[in-house]
Amino acid sequence: MSGRKLVAGLMLSSVLTVSTGMAYALAPEHEIRRLMLATEEAVAAESWSEAGEYLNRLRAMEGEKPAEYFYYRGRAMLQASHLNEARSALEQYITLAGAEGAYYQQSLKLITDIEKASRASIRALAEGQTNTEEPVAVIEPADGQDLKTLRTLYLADSDREALVIHLNTLLDTAGWRRDKTMVRLDRPADKQYQVALGSGNINIQDIERHPDGALVRKTRSLSVFGVNPQLRWDCEPVVGACWVYDPRDGSRLFQLADNRKQTQDIARTLGRLIRNLQQGSSGS
Repeated sequence: MSGRKLVAGLMLSSVLTVSTGMAYALAPEHEIRRLMLATEEAVAAESWSEAGEYLNRLRAMEGEKPAEYFYYRGRAMLQASHLNEARSALEQYITLAGAEGAYYQQSLKLITDIEKASRASIRALAEGQTNTEEPVAVIEPADGQDLKTLRTLYLADSDREALVIHLNTLLDTAGWRRDKTMVRLDRPADKQYQVALGSGNINIQDIERHPDGALVRKTRSLSVFGVNPQLRWDCEPVVGACWVYDPRDGSRLFQLADNRKQTQDIARTLGRLIRNLQQGSSGS
């Protein structure tokens, strides 16, 4: 009887180990490959819930994942209508796999489809709000502070001036860096932005530092009339970046460090500035 109990106990232990997933017989690199094959089959069969389950398990695993992981993640995110996350994953695939990647052409086409869908969403939102008077109170105060506090803080003569100074202060600390392992305050970020006001426009200066040390400055103009001042933003930890999106067409306006709070503050402050300019007052 004792021998039978021992065998039964061992069998029960094996069943529990497999069912709970607490132990793996395969080394991580082989388990990653197994899950990748399972994901590939699920995507081919358009079994998106199953594909999502495998992708979540892959994301939680340590070890380097093949470039195709990001392609499959992009496909799954697109099916779930998470357009920003889908685009980010597909761009990461292209960066890793290059033009020789098996899904290079498909990824480019999907990114174009995502861009079109984002623009259509922005247009639909704008059309839906054409006859709706949106109260200013919907926009939360910049960084949780009212405008009077900001004017005092920056010794500004007007709300508009205070918002511009505050926005540039936030942007100065939220620059995106290629090397995220070590952030040195004496080294500027690889992507930074500064804003200034024009005639009914917000002029945005993009400052990009290339790996070879070259510094490139470009200036874009954002017209504030007819756009939604409630700006969209999101973060994607997989690629270590956050984005604030252009209210005109849904494209990326700012690429920032992976910090949700900073990105939210920047989006809110820019929204307040847009609203201020739309009101057409002197900004006082």
